[in-house]
Amino acid sequence: MAATTLLKFAWLEVTGLCNEFCDHCYADSSPKGTHGTMSVQDWVNVLDQLADMGTLDVQFIGGEPTLYPHLSELIKHAHGRALGIEVFSNMTHIREPLWDAFKRYGVKLATSYYSDNAQEHDQVTRLRGSHKNTRANVQKALELGIPLRGGVVAVREGQRVQEAAQDLTALGVGTVGGDRTRAFGRASEGAAPTIKDLCGHCAHEKCAIGPTGDVWPCVLGRFLTLGNVKGTSLAEIWGGQQMTDVTAEIEAVHGSGVEACTPPQFLPMCGPCGPCVPSVGHCDPREANSASGVATIGAPV
Repeated sequence: MAATTLLKFAWLEVTGLCNEFCDHCYADSSPKGTHGTMSVQDWVNVLDQLADMGTLDVQFIGGEPTLYPHLSELIKHAHGRALGIEVFSNMTHIREPLWDAFKRYGVKLATSYYSDNAQEHDQVTRLRGSHKNTRANVQKALELGIPLRGGVVAVREGQRVQEAAQDLTALGVGTVGGDRTRAFGRASEGAAPTIKDLCGHCAHEKCAIGPTGDVWPCVLGRFLTLGNVKGTSLAEIWGGQQMTDVTAEIEAVHGSGVEACTPPQFLPMCGPCGPCVPSVGHCDPREANSASGVATIGAPV
């Protein structure tokens, strides 16, 4: 079955390991996470397939992608296949070889930032010193001329989100977006994920591939598997029967004209929209008049 849309963008979740343990992590990543079962060659094959399919950009994510030992190698290969590259990192600990790879291969960076106050930021990440290290590496990236986007995620009442956004801007970060807690992973507090919690844009020109090779319609829709790249080519998965069935399920819930912003973690193929989080509550047009600062994607008001 032929795909009806071009696969323009892919999240590549190269590891489930993270040195932080944020309560709101949609991927449920932690220091106990692993790199999964995808070999380096498996990821190289994925990059080749994406390039052959005409994909424009990839974003390496985790967990914390800088903890994946072969990230430099994958960045080099992606660059060689003319893919645009972004790494979404908490930027707490970046080894010198990675800085060299970022500069050499034109990598863009993106990071989450929770407060201008170190104690509040570290309380969110559950990692002492994370604010100091992230802030210092944001400065280093800018000094090196590496493009960097920042995003402020509103996760708790009274959080200094406005001040956090202002701090990033003062450092010289040109694009500061925002997001709110999404009811997936640890943030769901044990509730089963549902299609209504998604924004509805899933699998539209984008997909996510996890550490075991599973292909998802987006990073939040990991409970909706489209296939697995270890046994099936990505071209077969994209537009295959499982994808057709999953997209039909999503459309049955959200309709064909989805209003909600796409989103999680400031998708690079979308421009900043406001930013919405420092003001919280306006990420979904249907919730523009809602006072709630924490909601699920596309949740009705």
